[in-house]
Amino acid sequence: MELKNKTVLFLGSSVTYGSASGGVSFVEMLRDACGIACIKEAVSGTTLADINERSYLSRLKALDIDAKVDLFVCQLSTNDATKGIEESKIEAALREIVELVQKRFGCPIVFYTGTYFASEAYEKMIALLYDLQREYGFAVLDLFHDAEMTDIDAERYRAYMKDPIHPTLLGYREWWVPKFIAFLSHLESARAE
Repeated sequence: MELKNKTVLFLGSSVTYGSASGGVSFVEMLRDACGIACIKEAVSGTTLADINERSYLSRLKALDIDAKVDLFVCQLSTNDATKGIEESKIEAALREIVELVQKRFGCPIVFYTGTYFASEAYEKMIALLYDLQREYGFAVLDLFHDAEMTDIDAERYRAYMKDPIHPTLLGYREWWVPKFIAFLSHLESARAE
């Protein structure tokens, strides 16, 4: 996909927001590197599951966007895993998010995962995401299982990550953004039906 001059809607929580890097994340870096217009809807600590008015789904429903959205990029929130949200609630939210984006924007949809951290619950969420991908046809940028993302030495990891979930400014710039650019540039088959 040619990214320049496209409008991209990013929906997420602290990783999309950039909570460990002063509110700057891969979103602003993609904007600067690729010439895209970004709509960044990111609130730290929020879940996919619709458990309150700050959830991904509630915020997506409330967004007032007049612009044409060319691409939708959604974080698979680690908060659902760390808060022990039921899988059925996560699945219902993912389905509703996808169907809402398909209906409202009709654009390609991408979900991205965090990088690896020890969490059986998050691994189950990723497996669920792949099950839904087969049904809906959206794209998945799986940083969690990406061998290049996990094959780094301890020193670089400490420079790239503030904690097991949140990248630093350097981590976004050197580690995440190249993956996003490569993935989004080659995105062809994620267009919503």
